[in-house]
Amino acid sequence: MNTIIIDDEPLARSIVKEYLQSYEEIKIVAECNDGFEGLKAIQQHEPDLIFLDIQMPKINGFEMLELIETPPSVIFTTAFDEFAIKAFESNAVDYLLKPFSKDRFDKAVQKYLQQKKASPQKTEAILESAAQSPVQQNRVVVKDGSKIKIIPVNQIQYLEAADDYVKIFTAEGSFLKKKTMSYFEQSLQSFQFARTHRSYIVNTQLITRIDPYEKDSHILLLSTGAKLPVSKAGYSKLKDVLGI
Repeated sequence: MNTIIIDDEPLARSIVKEYLQSYEEIKIVAECNDGFEGLKAIQQHEPDLIFLDIQMPKINGFEMLELIETPPSVIFTTAFDEFAIKAFESNAVDYLLKPFSKDRFDKAVQKYLQQKKASPQKTEAILESAAQSPVQQNRVVVKDGSKIKIIPVNQIQYLEAADDYVKIFTAEGSFLKKKTMSYFEQSLQSFQFARTHRSYIVNTQLITRIDPYEKDSHILLLSTGAKLPVSKAGYSKLKDVLGI
């Protein structure tokens, strides 16, 4: 079984390496210093398991996982806050709160080995829960070809449903993210965003006009020049957000 250690602290990586010497069946195929390196290594080696820190420079562990089409099993090695631990503790293979002992490490690895025999561990539920953390709500990380783009939430103009993806529109262009509209509706709820239509979520600070359209629908105009449909239910939400 192949594994990758992803942590920006050399000492933390060396501890995991030392503890893994007890497991001949687990082979370390890469060590990574940040999420960018981790993403490349996972795509190259397709490991069964990764040991992943959350708080890292550039992009954090959750954001890195979001960019992987089929994430491997994850054991978190983290000093992250209590809120996030509660969010993923029931979904990850396990989490190791730094500093952790060899005994605690062994319990996590044994848990992984037992779960692996039953079924592959899924990480989607972890990411859905992590989206509720304030750390995750102020930016969106996307893949732009071979590059990784970090989009601050305040730079998002609007979002549009696109099959299994959501298209994120900014002044620099549009970017695809493999998430649902419901995910973004929930994660952006603390900002000035409103779901104006089943296919659109809008940055309400950019709205310049709302015009009646046929039947109970409306059209809204953004300061960017974009014109977007507003459904009956969307208009009701919009009025709540705008206080009209």
